Amino acid sequence: MVEVTIDSIRVSLMSQHRVVILKDVDSDRYLPIWIGPCEADAITVTLQEVEVSRPLTHDLLKNVIAEMGGEVEHIVVSDLRNDVFYARIVMELRGKHLEIDARPSDALALAVRLHVPIYIEDGVMSKAAVLPDDELETEGTATDGKLDAFTDFVESLDLDDLDAPEGNDEK
Repeated sequence: MVEVTIDSIRVSLMSQHRVVILKDVDSDRYLPIWIGPCEADAITVTLQEVEVSRPLTHDLLKNVIAEMGGEVEHIVVSDLRNDVFYARIVMELRGKHLEIDARPSDALALAVRLHVPIYIEDGVMSKAAVLPDDELETEGTATDGKLDAFTDFVESLDLDDLDAPEGNDEK
């Protein structure tokens, strides 16, 4: 498993969704996971140490676990199937080891409240992690496919017309 920290939460300009960026603590690999705005707010409120007047849902979960005598050891993003991430909350309750299925966003919101480690299964990191250097090296080059249409358009322009005086339609 790979330990990660929450690097940032970004806003999509195209939808109401957010993306949480998890960073490998031992390398420059990042794992982006799309989450909803409510879950993003739940994580952000805690990371920014914003005081809330009443417990939010993840605060309630934290309190219930504590009242029942449980202790969350860590959370793990355990799988990626059909572009959907899966997570587990790993905890002990009265001597019993439990792994509870959760959405990654909810598991992350709980992890930041409890200050427990966040892990990603190796296979998930292999499938979905990104290296910013790789993206920066290819970004904006004609070989990455993103600018091919633009490059083709520019190359098709007849720039000889630029030298012709205005009003002269001759070619």
